[in-house]
Amino acid sequence: MAQPFVLRWGIISTGRIASCFVTDVLVDPETRNVTDVAHEVTAVGSRSVQSAQKFITEFAKGDQSEIKAYGSYAGVFADPNVDAVYIGTPHTLHYENALDAIKAKKHVLCEKPVTSNAAELRSLLAAAKEHGVFFMEALWTRFQPLALEVKRIAESGVLGAPVALQADLSVDFGLDKIPKTHRILNPNLGGGALLDLGPYPLIWALLALYEHPENKGAAPSNVTGTMLKTPLTGVDRSTSFIVTFAEKGLAAQAILSCNLNANTYQPGVVIRYEKGTITIAAPIYCPKSFTVQYLQGEKVTKEETRQFEYVGSGWHFQADEVARCVRDGKSESSLWGHDKSLVEMDIFDEVRRQGDYKFPSGVEKVV
Repeated sequence: MAQPFVLRWGIISTGRIASCFVTDVLVDPETRNVTDVAHEVTAVGSRSVQSAQKFITEFAKGDQSEIKAYGSYAGVFADPNVDAVYIGTPHTLHYENALDAIKAKKHVLCEKPVTSNAAELRSLLAAAKEHGVFFMEALWTRFQPLALEVKRIAESGVLGAPVALQADLSVDFGLDKIPKTHRILNPNLGGGALLDLGPYPLIWALLALYEHPENKGAAPSNVTGTMLKTPLTGVDRSTSFIVTFAEKGLAAQAILSCNLNANTYQPGVVIRYEKGTITIAAPIYCPKSFTVQYLQGEKVTKEETRQFEYVGSGWHFQADEVARCVRDGKSESSLWGHDKSLVEMDIFDEVRRQGDYKFPSGVEKVV
């Protein structure tokens, strides 16, 4: 049997999300029936060598002797034993961190939201093309087995065309009990519900509506958003936005919401089709079950529920996709391509414009 292609990762930032990614990426790929690719963590960058080493000791399983601890991100970018960089810093640092990685000719997997605005993303994509590297936003939900199966059923034609979708992700952060410097409240870190939570309801709209064959790759025909801001720091506390697709063969609408002061509800996603409904259980960023109802008029003729279990928390599937793309010399993923991240950021820019949410001066590096 052929040996798997091994991708060597450098990790930028040592926060919670980076720890989740590293823990999962080091799970034996065979536990998820993957034999063609594998992963190694070869470098970790933090604000100090001690912090990087502490992260390695705590989260890197197995032999840690070959993992370099750097007291800067520059050390990771310069390391010849790093093929790809995972960027887990706050939103507003993504642009400069990703650009530095690209200029060092490293492949990039950058956490969501990929940038602060669409202009920054377009600049990064141009740089990635210039330097000949792979670039992808780390919207991990899109690569999980449940999402792949929902897409397969939805596009098989058995339910007809999609007509309406509702999705919500809300978390009660206890805003009056956390410091105003917390990432969720700090406008200098891109705080607020939209950029932090909004990618998750939106990913389901893009998967079910934007990606649907009847849409033929058309951008949304209309985006309408409204924001309720917290007086604590002025970031959006509650945001709702409607995304309509009616440019080409599809006529469907998504109603999406995210809140910082309420818990989410069940089901997290409801997708209605001409001949049925798919409901997806919360948490919508990593759901483990969905139900399909087949309808004849208003009558439910059949109902099926699918459960999904695997070793790990679901972050490793996106890493497998990066490894395959790098192995095959691709510049982007066919599952979550550059066009989808651009649609996402264009939508967020428009919702922020309508909600009059402007970042402090200097936060956006490209406008």
